[in-house]
Amino acid sequence: MTPDTIVLVHGFWVTPRSWEHWIAHYEGLGYTVIAPAYPGYEVEVEALNADSTPIRDITVPEIIAHYEKVIGALDTPPILIGHSAGGAFVQILLDHGYGAAGVAINSAPTEGVRVIPPNQVKATFPVLNNPANRKKAIGYTHEQWHYAFTNTFSEEESRRLYERYHIPASGGILWDSVLANFRPGKQATWVDYANDRRAPLLLMSGGEDHLMPPAIQRSNYKHYKSDQTVTELKVYPGRSHLMPAEPGWETIADDALAWAVDHAR
Repeated sequence: MTPDTIVLVHGFWVTPRSWEHWIAHYEGLGYTVIAPAYPGYEVEVEALNADSTPIRDITVPEIIAHYEKVIGALDTPPILIGHSAGGAFVQILLDHGYGAAGVAINSAPTEGVRVIPPNQVKATFPVLNNPANRKKAIGYTHEQWHYAFTNTFSEEESRRLYERYHIPASGGILWDSVLANFRPGKQATWVDYANDRRAPLLLMSGGEDHLMPPAIQRSNYKHYKSDQTVTELKVYPGRSHLMPAEPGWETIADDALAWAVDHAR
């Protein structure tokens, strides 16, 4: 049975508002589209910028449990599409047995992906430059946002989207992601790369992404070992981190959907 529902998973520094184009696009194609916020993020961007307490206090297990509850309540497995941190969460959800197929766009690394390109270091420096940020919600200036998210956009469009989408991100989760590869045992972003029962996964990468560069996506892809399910990687030259809002986003949305429909279990 072809999935009739799409669940969109947003990343850090943004809310479900960042999917606004995709929601309308997919609904226009006849799909039911669900774009849940993380727990505590159910308010508008402006409210989260005014009070970032929910961002500071959130954990990955809470986020995953929330999405599992949403997806588990559906009648049939949906297509899962995640961006940035949402891409890592989609990988975790697939590993846990949720979804008919998954697409991770400019995904944050799951545990075991150790590649740290210089442009990612610069993009994440505002958070990782101080261990005290682990207990804070850390926002970007527009200049930092432009480098990390919208480096291929015009200055005017970058600033407009910064004002419309940007919120702080959890310093605790970002620091834990970095430290996951150095701590014993399974951490919050662990997945079983040899899971034969996992639904198919497509990793999509923007060739000019500074925050989660192609080197990270290639490393993530190479970690998957199962020959009983499908894992693929596609790189889009010239595209930045904020692919869901970048001019030509329709191509990315259509490619993601077509691949997921073709490979859905």
